[in-house]
Amino acid sequence: MRAHTLRRALAALLSLSTLITPSVALPSATALAGTTSRYEAEVATYSAGSSVDSNHTGFSGTGFVNTRNAIGSYVQWTVGRAQAGPATLAFGHANGTTAIRAVDITVNGTVVAKNVPYPSTGGWTLWTTRMTTVNLNAGSNTIRATATTAEGTANLDYLDVTPVATDWSKAMVDSTMARYTPTTIGGWSYPVGLYLYGQYLVYQRTHDPKYLAYIKSWVDRFVDSSGSINNSFNDLDSMLSGRLLVILHHETGDNRYKVAAGKIRTRLNTYPRTTDGGFWHAATYRQHQLWGDGVFMVDPFLAEYGREFGDATYTGRETVDQLLTYAKHLQQPNGLLRHAYDEARAQTWADPTTGLAPEVWCRAEGWYGMAVIDVLEAVPTNQPRRAELIAVLRKLVAAYAQHQDLNTGRWFQVVDKGNRTDNWTETSCSSMYTFTISRAVQGGYVDPSYKATADRGYQGVLATISLGNDGRTHLNDISVGTNVGNYQYYIDRARATNDFHGLGAFLIMNEEHL
Repeated sequence: MRAHTLRRALAALLSLSTLITPSVALPSATALAGTTSRYEAEVATYSAGSSVDSNHTGFSGTGFVNTRNAIGSYVQWTVGRAQAGPATLAFGHANGTTAIRAVDITVNGTVVAKNVPYPSTGGWTLWTTRMTTVNLNAGSNTIRATATTAEGTANLDYLDVTPVATDWSKAMVDSTMARYTPTTIGGWSYPVGLYLYGQYLVYQRTHDPKYLAYIKSWVDRFVDSSGSINNSFNDLDSMLSGRLLVILHHETGDNRYKVAAGKIRTRLNTYPRTTDGGFWHAATYRQHQLWGDGVFMVDPFLAEYGREFGDATYTGRETVDQLLTYAKHLQQPNGLLRHAYDEARAQTWADPTTGLAPEVWCRAEGWYGMAVIDVLEAVPTNQPRRAELIAVLRKLVAAYAQHQDLNTGRWFQVVDKGNRTDNWTETSCSSMYTFTISRAVQGGYVDPSYKATADRGYQGVLATISLGNDGRTHLNDISVGTNVGNYQYYIDRARATNDFHGLGAFLIMNEEHL
C-alpha cells in the first residue's frame, strides 16, 4: 500500500575483457514489501572462464552459471528498487562436491556478508537457497557473489530479491539516537523540539521506554527539580518545545513540568501583539511581524496546555483567534499563505501597501496547516469561530492539491512557482502537507477525494529516505532554517540531509500513515 511499482530496463555494461555480458533483458523490479522478484543467473554478468550450463536438471530458467574454479570468480546481478530499504537476497544454488564453497556478498561495491559458506547440497541436481538480508538503494543496485575459495562458487541458478517492510519511524528514531545523545543533540530549540515531538509519537505507538527516557533526559537538561527553566521566552520559536513539558507532565505526573510549562503560559499574558491581536514572531527583534511559521511554535502547545491543566476556556479561544488573525493577513484568494506580514511595513521584504512578504515559502505553509489540525483536534467542537477555521483549512488544502508536483508527489520550495527550472521539491514541507491533508480527510474537514493527494505525497516523501550501509536512515532535500526573503533567497537555501526540520515533520507524517 505504501510502495509503488516502478519498472526499469536494466542493462549491465561492464568490460568484455573480463566479463561475458549476455544481452538478455533483466526482469522488472518491485518495491512492494513481501513481493519477490527473480533474477536468473544466466542473464547476469559473470567472470571470464565461467559458463551458462544446463546439464544438471532442476534449475530455474534456461540454465545456471558454472563459475571458473578460482578465487575471485563471481556472478553479478543488477537489481532495481523503486524505494530504498532492506531486502532479503535468496541465492539458488547447487554444490555437488563435499567442499564448502564460500563467497563474499557485495552490494554496490561494499562487502555486506563475508565468507558465506555454501556447503554440499548432496548433488548437482539438488538445488537449495541461502539467504542474506541487506540494504538496497532506490534505483539500480549491483549485487555480486564472489568466490573466496579455489573451488569457485557453487553453481548459481538465480537471485530472488524480496523487499522487507521497514518501520521508517523506528528506523529514523533509532538512527538519530545512535548519532546523538540527549546531551549532544542540541540545545533548547524548535527544530530539536519538533524532532523529539515526532519521537514521542513513535513512543505512543511502540511503547518503547527508551524513546520516552531519551526525551525526558533532554528536557531535564533545562528544567531543574523545582520546575525552573532558564528562558525568557521572548520569541515564538522558543515555545515549541513547551509541548514536551506538557507531554512529560502527562506521562510522569511530575509537577515540575507543569511549573516550567506555566512560565510560557504566563509569558503570553504580556507578550507583544499586533493591533488586531496576533503574537509577534519575536518580541525584541521581529517586532510587528507575523510569520506563518509562528503559529505552530505556540498554538499546539497552548491548546494542549489548556487541555492538560484545565485552562481550555482561554487556550481554545486564543489559539483559534491567533490562527484566524494570521490567516486574515497571510492567506491569499487562491488559498496559499504568504510567508510573513509586517504591520509596520519596516522590513525590506514587506510590500509598502500590504505589508506582505513577496513569496509563498513551502515550510511556512506546512507549519500553518499542521497547527490548524492540532488546534482543531484539541479544542471543543463547539468552540466559537471553529467553523471559520475549518473554512481556512479547506482553502489551504485545495491550494496544496493544486500545486502538488505530480511527477514526484512532493511540493516545491517556492510553492506556486514549480514551473521554474531552478525550483526544487522540499521534503519537510511535503511531509507537513501530506500530514495536514490526510488528517483533514480523516476529520471530515475536506472532501475524501483529497486522500489521493495525500497518498501521492506520502510516496513522494518515502522516495527521499534511504538506509545507508551502516543501517541508519538518511532523509534528503530538507531546507535549513530560513528567514523571509525573495525567490532567489529561498531557492539558494542549503538542501540538507537529516536536518531536524525534516526528521520531525517526517515522523509526524509517517505516524499518521501507519
